[in-house]
Amino acid sequence: HVQLVESGGGLVQAGGSLRLSCAASGRTGSSYAMGWFRQAPGKEREFVGGTMRTGSSTYYADSVKGRFTISRDNAKNTVALQMNSLKPEDTAVYYCAASFRLDVYTPDYWGQGTQVTVSS
Repeated sequence: HVQLVESGGGLVQAGGSLRLSCAASGRTGSSYAMGWFRQAPGKEREFVGGTMRTGSSTYYADSVKGRFTISRDNAKNTVALQMNSLKPEDTAVYYCAASFRLDVYTPDYWGQGTQVTVSS
C-alpha cells in the first residue's frame, strides 16, 4: 500500500504561482507513475499532469501545458507541481496520485487533496 500526502495549497491571485508537494510512503520500494489530478466544484475529477513509472518523461493536460511543471525526486519519494500564471479556472481540489501502470492516467492510490483557490 502507498500513502500520499499533499501540501502547499492556498489562495493566490490570478497570474500568481503556487507549488504543491506530495510525499509518498509505504510500498515505495516499487516503481510507480505519479501525478496530479484536480476536481472543481460540480465537475468531475480531471487529469492535470504526470510522470512515467520509469524514466523522466512528463505529460500534461492541454489546459495547463506551458504553465504547470511536474518534478519528481525518486530518492525522497516526492513529486511536486509548480503552477505558474494561475487562472481562476484553476481553482479546484488538487489530488496527488500514484499508479503501478506505466502512466498515471488510472491511479491505484490517491492523496487526501489540497485546495487551490485563484481569485480574479
